[in-house]
Amino acid sequence: MSGRKSTQATVRICGASSEGEGQHLFAGEWFETNEREHDYMLEILPPLFMRADMFAMREFMTGSVTSIFFALTIDGKRRWFHGYCDLSDRLSPERMKAAIIEHESRPVHAMTRDERLDHIWSSTHDDYRGYAGERWPQAMRGRRTVLVYAGQSGTVLKLLDDLTEAEIAAKLPVQFRHLPETAAA
Repeated sequence: MSGRKSTQATVRICGASSEGEGQHLFAGEWFETNEREHDYMLEILPPLFMRADMFAMREFMTGSVTSIFFALTIDGKRRWFHGYCDLSDRLSPERMKAAIIEHESRPVHAMTRDERLDHIWSSTHDDYRGYAGERWPQAMRGRRTVLVYAGQSGTVLKLLDDLTEAEIAAKLPVQFRHLPETAAA
């Protein structure tokens, strides 16, 4: 699903890491979708498994990572989410469900730095984001990168985690720019 559009930030569950090439790029990531997209994905193929509020796609993205779709009632409202779980950990779908509910149940009066960065990542078009490749030092390879405007230097590629507060504010939608930062849970 390239060019994802979401009303919420894409969120990565802390500590989610997978072995194997490419798995760490997806496992633990989730974002909000809508009922139409949720139902469409359910109708594509028979699910790998189905529970009352979630189902897993039969096709894997990489290794043991596949898409999990959730239909959850949060604060009395029905909402739909799509996430990537590493099914080599049988509890990962339940942990993701709990993380979504916990995250989405709290009021949006503040965002952590990681949530701000995840929102920037999810709302940046695929052409303007990527992963540090072989031109980067070995220790930085595979980390998320985005293009940023650097004044007289023009547009430069920068590690997402290294964005300054001013760069983060410039890339966030207006409604998120002035939210206070919360301490990470």
